[in-house]
Amino acid sequence: MIRVLRAGLAAATDLGRPGFARQGLPAGGAADQYSAAVANILVGNAENTPLIEVTASDFAFTTDRPALLAVTGAAVTVNGSARRAWEPLCVNAHDHVELTRLTGLRAYVAVNGDWHVDRTLGSCAAAPELGVRTWLRAGATIDVRDGYRPVDHPVFVLGAREPRLPDPLTIDITAGPDADETVAAALTTATYTVKADSDDIGVRLDGPVPPGVAKTDLLSKGVPPGAVELPPGDELLVLRRSHPITAGYAVIAVVTRVGLSTLGQARPGQRLKFRLRTIEDAVGDQRRQRQVLDALTRRAQTAFTSAGVP
Repeated sequence: MIRVLRAGLAAATDLGRPGFARQGLPAGGAADQYSAAVANILVGNAENTPLIEVTASDFAFTTDRPALLAVTGAAVTVNGSARRAWEPLCVNAHDHVELTRLTGLRAYVAVNGDWHVDRTLGSCAAAPELGVRTWLRAGATIDVRDGYRPVDHPVFVLGAREPRLPDPLTIDITAGPDADETVAAALTTATYTVKADSDDIGVRLDGPVPPGVAKTDLLSKGVPPGAVELPPGDELLVLRRSHPITAGYAVIAVVTRVGLSTLGQARPGQRLKFRLRTIEDAVGDQRRQRQVLDALTRRAQTAFTSAGVP
């Protein structure tokens, strides 16, 4: 059992519920899909196993039994001693685990085992349309069923690849359906700043708006996660994974799937620049990231099988 000691702004989530757009439901799930998937791989879970997403705050917890866990996106201490993030951690029962100094906006905590959390349509991710959102509070508990037993070697080094988060961030885009490629290219010449009123629906950006694109409302249509829209006013709006599936604003570019994970770490005040990619480039980047995750999974399987970790 995981017991939350200090919650900050944290919730249980997973990689979302894709496949329900026809019913009007966005995919949702972890804002940084890469970091969430890595955390679960590092503890031997399936990538879509529930885990804890911590946003812009510290977080502390304990477990009532020895556990195998991993933290991505923050500094981590166990009973006050610094431990490795982005690697598996073996902890004893009642150890005090604390996350501080988030690298970006979000961090993730995975624990080996089968998480017993409420699911809606197969996912525990937030879905405001369904009235589903579970913020954790101090004292909250999560039941995790596992077969983990303490191992002789308490340190695993699997070499997970931690993404760099420079300032400004570079966010890859492809040209959008409502403007030609020159408009998308114009986005790459400016630096934008994440506004404080960004939320789970979209990231609002302060910066120059490309000229020559009509801002009048268009016929509402389906839009993908990562759509870069021109709403009324002098700003850009980049839709996240929890966005409404239809919209009536011009979509001038689309953030790539890899770029969306990076954007999930953008704090208010963070500067970012866009980089224009072709569809082929975007697909190639996603395939290379998939290869990185698959290689990490193979290393984890080898290490945990050798150590007798289920």
